[in-house]
Amino acid sequence: MPKKKKTKKKAGPHEQLKWETARELGLEDDLANAGERLSVREAGKIGGQMVKKLIQAGQQALAKEKKDFPEQ
Repeated sequence: MPKKKKTKKKAGPHEQLKWETARELGLEDDLANAGERLSVREAGKIGGQMVKKLIQAGQQALAKEKKDFPEQ
């Protein structure tokens, strides 16, 4: 029976955010070679910054929603 071809998944928004954050922190090369070079500390830095960005985006969305639909 023939083997199934492995297809690469498209990078989703979280994957894009991870790479953007790593680039901002100067850890893009380490992330590219994650198995060899990325330390737990560096992974934590990337993850922590991602969480901060997601929280900020959520807060902005809520503020916009309040502005667009004020309570009556």
